[in-house]
Amino acid sequence: MRVGVLALQGAFREHVLVLEVLGVQAPSVRLPSQLAALDGLVIPGGESTAIAKLMVTYGFYEPIVARVAEGMAVWGTCAGAILIAKNVVDGIPGQAGLELMDIDVRRNAFGRQQDSFEVDLDFADMDHPYTGVFIRAPRIERIGPEVTVLASHEKAIVAARQGRLMATSFHPELTGDPRVHRYFVDSVVGS
Repeated sequence: MRVGVLALQGAFREHVLVLEVLGVQAPSVRLPSQLAALDGLVIPGGESTAIAKLMVTYGFYEPIVARVAEGMAVWGTCAGAILIAKNVVDGIPGQAGLELMDIDVRRNAFGRQQDSFEVDLDFADMDHPYTGVFIRAPRIERIGPEVTVLASHEKAIVAARQGRLMATSFHPELTGDPRVHRYFVDSVVGS
């Protein structure tokens, strides 16, 4: 199994390391041509507007959408969740999204950098709580009929899945706990 990590900006190295610990081939993806060999793609946290601009510069939008239509799984974490959402409630004018997943998100919904926090979450199919790391995190405000909620915090949806697409508001790559990565690999990519 090959799960690439979009390596344009943000916390991509951390995702690569966790996936490799799980025994998954995890190439850093810097060019659209690298998408062809992937079963899944992680779009990491970082700055959503910076990642979006770099995706436009390198020509990633159409190839990602085409590969998803062919069955490639995609997981967006934090900024990545913003980029895969159908709608960004408070998006910056002109910021392009992939519009892959039938969710609406709000950027920085949990506050600024200084408001970052960690909290235990009840994540689907896990037998004990998962510590979510929230840094300028988005919140999922609406889900479509095909979307399943995987985790919530104070009634706000912070993780969801739609078929071979997954979004998390928090940063699983920063915890040292590989369970959300394992969920993506086994349940989303492997489905």
